[in-house]
Amino acid sequence: MKFFENKFTYDYSFPAVSLAYFLRYPNPYSRHVLTTDVIDRYVDPSTQRLHTTRLHLKKSKIPAGILKLLPKGMGGSDNSGQSYILETTIVDPREGWMETESRNMEWTGILSVVEKQRYQRLHADNDVRALDGLSIDQRAEQTTVRTTVTFKSRLGQGKLLGRKKADHTEGEDEAPKKGFFSSLSTAGIQRTIELIGVSRTRDAVLKSKEGMNVVLERLRSGGIVGVLEGMRRDREALGLDKALARV
Repeated sequence: MKFFENKFTYDYSFPAVSLAYFLRYPNPYSRHVLTTDVIDRYVDPSTQRLHTTRLHLKKSKIPAGILKLLPKGMGGSDNSGQSYILETTIVDPREGWMETESRNMEWTGILSVVEKQRYQRLHADNDVRALDGLSIDQRAEQTTVRTTVTFKSRLGQGKLLGRKKADHTEGEDEAPKKGFFSSLSTAGIQRTIELIGVSRTRDAVLKSKEGMNVVLERLRSGGIVGVLEGMRRDREALGLDKALARV
């Protein structure tokens, strides 16, 4: 099992950042996200916290480095396709925090990826200045986010367990057949796959920040209308990309 952690601070208020999170798809850095559907949403009457479950459909592919480690045919006829991501969020607007969790629903035996984020309102130190005998409290609100990602590969475990069971029932006279994992360390393959996941996540987190900043700037300059207009342009660009891909 491998872990990745990152911390970042947005120079925007918590209401703006939490709203941008729910409006972040599509943006110029996430045109691989095809659809987003809300499965469940409610406000807990006792805590007044907003709970949301969404399902994202994304264009995805098994990384070439991982594909080389798989038995022929396990990754499909090619390494491209679509995959679903399940996302759950809890927002506490009074205390100023939001917790999110996203996990892949395809290829979980090859690599399970669980991403958790904690967004927190942060007030900068008061900057008190005197102007014409008046004290002006210039307090800038920021929002911090802590991202942790867990990677776990189970590739080969089922095959090895199945082979051991067969060896026990068939007796010692019959040698087990040599398979894909017989000459390679299962743990070594799993670690390699997990490290590839960590490497790809570093780039993905950077693009996610850039995408959020685009949405936040649209929100700052044009409000909700500006965000929706930007989303429309991004969808049009995505449709153009699909058309070009078919040519």
